[in-house]
Amino acid sequence: MTTSSFVFENAAQAAARFSGEEDGPIYSRFTNPTVRIFEQRLASMEEAEDCIASASGMAAITMLVLGTLKQGDHIVATRNMFGSSVNLFKNFLPKFGIDVSWADSFDPAEWASLSNASTKLYYLETPTNPLTEIADIQAMANTAHAAGALLAVDNCFCTPALQLPLRHGADIVIHSATKYLDGQGRCVGGAVLGSKALIETLTSFMRSVGPCMSPFNAWVFAKGLETLHLRMAQHCNNAEEIAAWLEQQPSVVKVHYAGLASHPQHALAKQQQSRFGGIVAFEVAGGQSAAWQLIDATQLCSITGNLGDSRTTITHPASTTHARMTAEDRKAAGVADGLIRLSVGLEDVLDIQEDLLQAMAASE
Repeated sequence: MTTSSFVFENAAQAAARFSGEEDGPIYSRFTNPTVRIFEQRLASMEEAEDCIASASGMAAITMLVLGTLKQGDHIVATRNMFGSSVNLFKNFLPKFGIDVSWADSFDPAEWASLSNASTKLYYLETPTNPLTEIADIQAMANTAHAAGALLAVDNCFCTPALQLPLRHGADIVIHSATKYLDGQGRCVGGAVLGSKALIETLTSFMRSVGPCMSPFNAWVFAKGLETLHLRMAQHCNNAEEIAAWLEQQPSVVKVHYAGLASHPQHALAKQQQSRFGGIVAFEVAGGQSAAWQLIDATQLCSITGNLGDSRTTITHPASTTHARMTAEDRKAAGVADGLIRLSVGLEDVLDIQEDLLQAMAASE
């Protein structure tokens, strides 16, 4: 419902709404029926007790951390995740007295060794952006809980159509609704899912700080959820073919896709995901120059940092999505200068292959 605030029948009802004695919408920063519909539908799909929507995926992460942690608390996080997430954790959270330790792998023993009495949150992506590395969610949940921490999983690449982190022991699921939940690159939004107690805490934060989702965007996302399973199936079909095809191309040094038998966590991905998703990363020899030449030569693919669109999108992570990371941090995360990230769309797979093939030829 696209309104800023709601009208009451009388002053008594207004007071009852504001005090919580009566349910009903008050002000769209924290109570809007359309936003609530999106939250309830996504919660049902993720098998979560509740959900709170936000203005963006990064707003969702910020809301989770600042809404639940305090000065002196500690996070263990993976280096291998979206560049803006790394930037938030590394450059901004310490200003609020929240300490972050960085794990170089998904080995639970390493995460346990980085934990201390102040550790309150484990944060990871699986699959990771952009290398599609896979974490054992159940093992990470067990380690987090043994340390007295909660496990948050960014489920952006898989969505609930392919993976349900809460089934595997995670406590919190994070989404950038901008990606596959929308599916057509129309709106920006995010969401946090978990227990009712967690969402109540975050609702209080939302009410005071205001990183809310707009009602119109919520309507778009709610419609997007209706086709999510169909779209994700086709994204997977196309990506699996493209990844296998890329492995056969002489100009490609390495392909990162959990659906390939060559992927180091292929067996784990088969165990906790129903399919392997639509993101394929591949490396070309020649570093940034070669990667840029290939990207610039594409005609079908859209050159953009976004992903999860119905169209195939292509980007150079080191100079776009992960550009704000230091060169040292990118190297530690495995984001090479010759790495290209492909978000495989819903076009005919032969058209995608032909576009990449001609781009490879043009960039030689």
